[in-house]
Amino acid sequence: MKIIVCIKQVPSTNEVKMDPVTNTIIRENVSAIINPFDTYAIEEAVRIKEKHGAEVYGLSMGIPAAKEMLKEAISLRIDKAMLLTDRKFAGADTLATSYALSRGVEKIGKFDIIICGKQATDGDTAQVGPSLAKLLNIPYATNISKILEIKSDSIRCMKITDEGYEEIEIVLPALITVVKEINMPRLPSIKSMKNASKAEIEVVTFKDIDADESRLGLMGSPTQVKRTFVPVHDVNSVTLEGSAEDKAQSLAETLLSIKF
Repeated sequence: MKIIVCIKQVPSTNEVKMDPVTNTIIRENVSAIINPFDTYAIEEAVRIKEKHGAEVYGLSMGIPAAKEMLKEAISLRIDKAMLLTDRKFAGADTLATSYALSRGVEKIGKFDIIICGKQATDGDTAQVGPSLAKLLNIPYATNISKILEIKSDSIRCMKITDEGYEEIEIVLPALITVVKEINMPRLPSIKSMKNASKAEIEVVTFKDIDADESRLGLMGSPTQVKRTFVPVHDVNSVTLEGSAEDKAQSLAETLLSIKF
């Protein structure tokens, strides 16, 4: 069995800086971490590996420095990792990102399960998982809180819905996105961190994948941020004086004068 885990590097701070020209997140020289939701995907893949036997492959798209993040993922007991990195991938929206990842999956080869975190903390769109499944033409399920059973040709899971939980079974190969309720991610051991520091991360560029350049990066992004700004909150306080009747009258007049 082969499992692919999609892993994203995200800023470790809430103070995300934007490029005023491209309106994309500035990732260079910014302290970064594994997307917190992806740690649950990594843990679940490793648990499947320990129970059923599997090869776990980490896949990410990002800047060259993301290799260190993938080494951290290896310290959490995934087996191999691939980084898609090229300036042609820069500025991608969720669709262009999904397309690049789909080419990475094709390069990795035959797989059984792709596991993604529910969403990334720097975008919160939850679109990449389903988009990737669509591009690969495989079934998928989102918001999985528990894997109940894995067979040679299917996987049975519990899915969180607006009404509660739903038990579903999908045919393999398939993609699932997981929520934090699914497990408790482990911490790496000192030995695993030492071994991971020596791990070789497979670096893949545009030339290494059979991709349509027009579908990558800013060029391949149908949705783009046109303007970013920090909201300005103006608070004007008015103190009403007089009797209760006078205050009520003044309040009514003030509310009526406000233009919404």
